[in-house]
Amino acid sequence: MVGHSFGGAVALLAALRRPDRVSALVLYEPTLFAFIDATLPQPNAADGIRETIGRAATALATGDRRAAAKIFIDYWMGDGSFSTKPEAQRLAIEDAIVHVQGWLHALLKEPTPLVALRALKMPVLLMQGRETPDSARAVTALLAQTLSQVRVLSFDGLGHMGPMTHPAPVNAAIDAFLMQNHSLAGGG
Repeated sequence: MVGHSFGGAVALLAALRRPDRVSALVLYEPTLFAFIDATLPQPNAADGIRETIGRAATALATGDRRAAAKIFIDYWMGDGSFSTKPEAQRLAIEDAIVHVQGWLHALLKEPTPLVALRALKMPVLLMQGRETPDSARAVTALLAQTLSQVRVLSFDGLGHMGPMTHPAPVNAAIDAFLMQNHSLAGGG
């Protein structure tokens, strides 16, 4: 199972709930920020995403979807990133940002304890960009300390959206991981 960001969080929780159905996990910066709050007292590395979602929600409350989308995308991709996107992408992000308050709950209130992940025995490739926000870096560090069969890979020059902005190195790492675990890729 492969997942990036919130998709990585979903993949991790799905593997925990049905480990018999998952032979390996490939995760790029899963966003389970609740692990940070459960492990470290506030203020902590989750403050950046917590504040970003709060600012985006405030913009939404005033009816400014564009401002909310800009706040959220610029947090993940760097200042000015939203403005450089084609208009069609900006509009799609504006449509999605209306769910930001639900994201807050999913990202920061997940009740699964970090220690529960020790039960996962499948190989895990845990990837991150070196240019990612502290919140994602902190989750990756906690997972690296907790998962039993984890390989951590960091990419120079990539951020949280690395699988989209630089798919070639990320996909190559996934391919290599699957080849190392050749039975996962259909080999014998």
